[in-house]
Amino acid sequence: MGKNKAEIVGKGKQVKGKVREEVGKLTGNKKEQVKGKIEQVEGKAQEGVGKAKRKVSK
Repeated sequence: MGKNKAEIVGKGKQVKGKVREEVGKLTGNKKEQVKGKIEQVEGKAQEGVGKAKRKVSK
């Protein structure tokens, strides 16, 4: 069985957060860097929830 929606959305948030963090680094914007890191953590958590749901449903 493949990934569920929560896993995919979580991975997307991680990628978006990494991009946001890098843009913050390039522009010297610490606030964007922090927001990017937060988004990455949220994405990892969401992906973890999705993985747990998938394991439970087996």
